[in-house]
Amino acid sequence: MRQFFLAFILTIAILPALQAQIQESFSDGDFTQRPVWAGDTDHFRVNTIGQLQSNGPTATGSTLHLATTNTLATNTQWEFYAQLAFATSSGNYAEVHLISDQPDLKGALRGYFVRMGGTEDDISLYRKDGASATKIIDGPDKALVSSDTKLWIRVTRTATHDWTLEVDLTGTRQKYEVLGRSQDARYTTTRYAGVLFRYSQANAQRFYFDDFTVKQIGGLSLLNSVATNARTVELTFSAPVSQIEATNTSYYRVNERLLPANAEWQATSPQKVRLQFNEDLETGRNYLEVLRMIDAEGNAAQNLTITFAYTPTALPGDVRLTEIYADVNPLQDLPAAEFIEIYNRSNKTFNLAGWKYSDATASAGVFPDYLLRPGAYLIICAARDTILYKSFGPVLGLATFPSLNDSGDDVELFDANGQLIDLVRYSNSWYRETAKKEGGWSLELLNVNSACVGGSQWKASESPMGGTPGKVNSVQVVDKEAPVLQQIAATTATTILLQFNEPLDSAEALQLNRYIISPGMAVQQVRVAGSLTEVELILTTPLRENERYAVTVQGLKDCSGNVTPTVQKTVVMPAAPKQGEVVINEILFNPRTGGVDFVEVVNRSSNHLNLQNWKLANRSAGAVANSRNVSAQSLVLAPGGYLVFTSDPEILLREYPSGHPERFVQMGSMPSFPDEAGNVVLLLPNQEIMDEVAYQSKQHFKLISDAEGVSLERITLAGPSAPENFHSAATTVKATPGYENSQSQEIVASARKLSMHPKTITPDGDGVDDALLLRFRMAQPGYVAHVTIYDTHGRPIRKLSNNTLLGAENVLQWDGLTDAGTKAAIGYYIVLVELFNLQGQKEVLKETAVVGGRF
Repeated sequence: MRQFFLAFILTIAILPALQAQIQESFSDGDFTQRPVWAGDTDHFRVNTIGQLQSNGPTATGSTLHLATTNTLATNTQWEFYAQLAFATSSGNYAEVHLISDQPDLKGALRGYFVRMGGTEDDISLYRKDGASATKIIDGPDKALVSSDTKLWIRVTRTATHDWTLEVDLTGTRQKYEVLGRSQDARYTTTRYAGVLFRYSQANAQRFYFDDFTVKQIGGLSLLNSVATNARTVELTFSAPVSQIEATNTSYYRVNERLLPANAEWQATSPQKVRLQFNEDLETGRNYLEVLRMIDAEGNAAQNLTITFAYTPTALPGDVRLTEIYADVNPLQDLPAAEFIEIYNRSNKTFNLAGWKYSDATASAGVFPDYLLRPGAYLIICAARDTILYKSFGPVLGLATFPSLNDSGDDVELFDANGQLIDLVRYSNSWYRETAKKEGGWSLELLNVNSACVGGSQWKASESPMGGTPGKVNSVQVVDKEAPVLQQIAATTATTILLQFNEPLDSAEALQLNRYIISPGMAVQQVRVAGSLTEVELILTTPLRENERYAVTVQGLKDCSGNVTPTVQKTVVMPAAPKQGEVVINEILFNPRTGGVDFVEVVNRSSNHLNLQNWKLANRSAGAVANSRNVSAQSLVLAPGGYLVFTSDPEILLREYPSGHPERFVQMGSMPSFPDEAGNVVLLLPNQEIMDEVAYQSKQHFKLISDAEGVSLERITLAGPSAPENFHSAATTVKATPGYENSQSQEIVASARKLSMHPKTITPDGDGVDDALLLRFRMAQPGYVAHVTIYDTHGRPIRKLSNNTLLGAENVLQWDGLTDAGTKAAIGYYIVLVELFNLQGQKEVLKETAVVGGRF
């Protein structure tokens, strides 16, 4: 086949430029020249009586074809003789292709052919559209019943594309009968004609073909004119035209004034002329005159005229839906009639004839002729309501206007070719104000040049009238700020989530080359969600836990086209949490009047942890209750990092100006933490307890005159979440939300059973060495401790512990007070510890401590 095409192309190149007609009788005994027939040439022959005869392989299902060049397609008549020396069937038939854009008649092509035979044993005319064929003249069934049929066929096509199919079944050419007529104008040009035979094994040499004629009928006419763009018109004549005449620009005129700058003619399509102008055509109807033309046979024609319509092709988004008035009650100052508004944001004028507006279910409303000019608004409503909106601006009424649903609907705008130009799928949540949601207000587009869609781009009108039909929207926003990347988080091992402060142009955001992740990570897919404010990067390989990755984002656009500067942020893949890695570090349960509670947590592990969907809770009747989600978003806490949960970060910062607000996390509501006593519980998403602290108001330092607004702080981060490891915050700060506790102490690790820190305490509430911590490290649990503080005279001043059951590690605290609640005098003190267990083992430990004072 490849050799066939190369030979065919070479042959066509040396043919005369214009071949007006074909007359082939095969009387010269040769079908390879005058004219050239190409294709399955090895399987055809000219027999002794001068007929083209099939001579193909004897294999069932074989198909043979030959084709020759032909440029006549309208005002044309085709005639030929055929003999089918067999009974036709679905596998035995002949086709004569009158018009074809391809030389390979076996393949997909565009044109027309006559089929003789087939399943119905008929003679019919078909149109070929690529790989499919459509019967446009259906001849009578069983027309071919003989096992040796000789017939003449004649097909005529006029300048107005009226087809006639005739047949003479006597084989004499004297008794033509009309099989049918039809009109079809799809293909008006051609390059080839030819024959195609399909047969079973026995019929390989039983097709005969002769006296093939293609000739023009009638005079030269102008069949068609099409504006292919704003400055180009393509003309199609009924026959090939002379190059000299066709390229003379003075022979053409549009609207009696506009002359073409250039006229193009090509030998490969001699019926066509392309005119190019130096200015845009007028939108709407145009009148074209051809003052003189000569066809390839020398026949002249004068003053050929034709009209054509030109309207620029609208691209999606060229015309925007900018206002929707769906719910008219209760009325403001707008009419009690629904409308939509459109706006032409392009620099082109569109004829809206044939455009359509539809909603999700109803029949579409069709637009009449209307020229929508650049920058123009147009109110669209029901035809009966046009009088109501005339005073507001340009209005167009539709005979069918699909009703808009109050709660939400689809508003679709199509051009005359069925292309979707704009779509708005609105809901009543877009109003953003409960009162306006009830009715009487239109929805307005915030930015007519926005590249984004959805509720983020719309809101209720702010006009006192309830809307702005035919005018610039009252809510129009001019955005000149580039989008900002606010947060980045690894939500899974193969997913990174980017959150922006405003909606993005999703077409830009979906481009893989906008994101670079190092070291060594590739982005496989991008998803855009969260009302276009969230971008999810799907990675080809998993992130490694606790490793830092640099994510570079470049060239993203918001809905107004503002471009983000290149920005780089770090992301870490959080590890799976283990109990006790995050601990409750500070609690404010008794705020001052006007203040708010808070709970501070610290990550005391070496892992990054994500607190998304963790919860704060309390206890009721001993059971965990009243849990509240701390964050529905990703919330990564680095090793040693602090987070403060509160219901109102602004009030908290006002109460404690030294706090670190960047670590404050606002919760919709906090669990109740009573002033007298309660529990603070930190839960994992699966409801497992990460940490819990029980508190009482009496834990506060006794010498504090007013404990309101004073937090309880964890003393040693590594210590247990027991009351003994919490102390009132220093009176100088009262609380330390978001940073190191004022009472924080770290006890140096020791293998001794009892270690104390600091050895000298100054219990004055200033946050420096206010309490003595006693840390026990027992070889095994089950010991009971008595702890008593003695002065230098051997007098007991404080019973610190009486029969306290110790675990493997325990912390006790002495706040420097006596049993009477007074501060111990400055001096030395003996700490006596008595340890014993149920096995009778007993041990006495004795250490010295100092109570000091500041001057």
